[in-house]
Amino acid sequence: MNNSINNNSLKDSKPDILDWNLVQAEMKNKLGLDIYESWLKKITFVEEINNYILLSVPTRFIRDWITSRYLDQILKIVKNYKKEIIRIEFRVTENKLNSIQDKNNNIIENKENISFIKDSYLQYNRIDPNKNFDNFITSSSNKLAYEASVKVSENISHYNPLYLYGGVGMGKTHLLNAIGHHLKKDNKVMFISAERFMYQFVKSIRSNDMVKFKEYFRNTDILLIDDIQFMNGKEAMQEEFFHTFNALLDKGSQIIISADRSPNKLLRIQERIKSRFAGGLVVDIQKTDLALRKKIIESKISDLNNLYPEKFNIPEDIKDFISIKITTSVRELVGAINRIISFSRIYNKIPNLSETKVILKDLLNLNENKVTIDLIQTIVCRFFKISKNEMLSSRRSRYLVRPRQTAIYLTKILTSKSLPEIGREFSNRDHTTIIHSVKTIEKLKEKDPDMIANIDKLKNQIMYSNKENEI
Repeated sequence: MNNSINNNSLKDSKPDILDWNLVQAEMKNKLGLDIYESWLKKITFVEEINNYILLSVPTRFIRDWITSRYLDQILKIVKNYKKEIIRIEFRVTENKLNSIQDKNNNIIENKENISFIKDSYLQYNRIDPNKNFDNFITSSSNKLAYEASVKVSENISHYNPLYLYGGVGMGKTHLLNAIGHHLKKDNKVMFISAERFMYQFVKSIRSNDMVKFKEYFRNTDILLIDDIQFMNGKEAMQEEFFHTFNALLDKGSQIIISADRSPNKLLRIQERIKSRFAGGLVVDIQKTDLALRKKIIESKISDLNNLYPEKFNIPEDIKDFISIKITTSVRELVGAINRIISFSRIYNKIPNLSETKVILKDLLNLNENKVTIDLIQTIVCRFFKISKNEMLSSRRSRYLVRPRQTAIYLTKILTSKSLPEIGREFSNRDHTTIIHSVKTIEKLKEKDPDMIANIDKLKNQIMYSNKENEI
């Protein structure tokens, strides 16, 4: 009898297994349907081990993307259901479908005329048929970029290269995708991000396979490279890119590039490369105007109403409020609509204006505080009377280390950048260095009143300076 009591008590004390379905539902609600369908839906729960959980994803790219952008938010959601979980590990489970398709070359060739690197190269950047010219919404702020992209699609090498630049979430990737989608029927198209280009370049050097790398990238009709600013500081890769760029121009291939800034403002990029970029057509995708934001809102609501059986008519005052208040990027605008529609579906009612402000609280705050890493670095350097080159150098002198750690700490608390993104902006430092810097400043704040005062003073300067610079 004692044994049975002991067994029962052991069963009762066994911790509950995390319900992954609940976690998925909350991820969909908090992070939006688009993000969930594109990335988070691909996560599979494997097992729970002590104080961490093991999840599975189909590719390394998806793992890296989720880790750099959503890991903190996922862990926070998980901890809501089980406080004991303190970390998340990912396992990559390769999809075997690719090897089956590779045996039937006719299927691949008939379906897509896009060059994707096989064997040692993974197919990350498939062109999305849903991002095309037909569903790209235009206004005065982005019409020139749209018209230039259409013109290139109709007459390749007319503008070469075409260089599109603008802020985050302004439609650069959509236009690159639309160009690739339009041209893939009759041309060999290569669509890749600068980060992925760098990864493949390094991998080719390590495997002594640069001949294959050159062959793939130089034997294409259309080369689309997204986020070229991530090539900063990589001298060997820039050298290879420069020769690839020239080889493609010489053979009449079309090159389309996107970036977050104009060619002359690219940091740590060779002057000859910036000169080549500036020699083509450079087009600025400007900040969205009110008319464009209203069009995007109407389009997104229509798409979501077609997707779900329930139809929700969002009142004009809510739509006007969102279009006026959320101006940072198109992604945040779409995210706001996703939240409103999700709220409506869950509670079976349209939120009023007060409820809308609560639902979109973090997006509204994000819009008010447009703080950049460059601004933080500039103000911290001015405060400590050092140059930005000194801050970003590898030197470890005490008079440089503390300002560097302070700038990293302020970047972590004042921006939404991930640890790898912050590391890149501080001369490609490892994310562990970023974590160490943040923890160091937090510990100093607990002991040193002067540190607290300096941090507060810098925060005020950054926020004040930011408001002064707003257009």
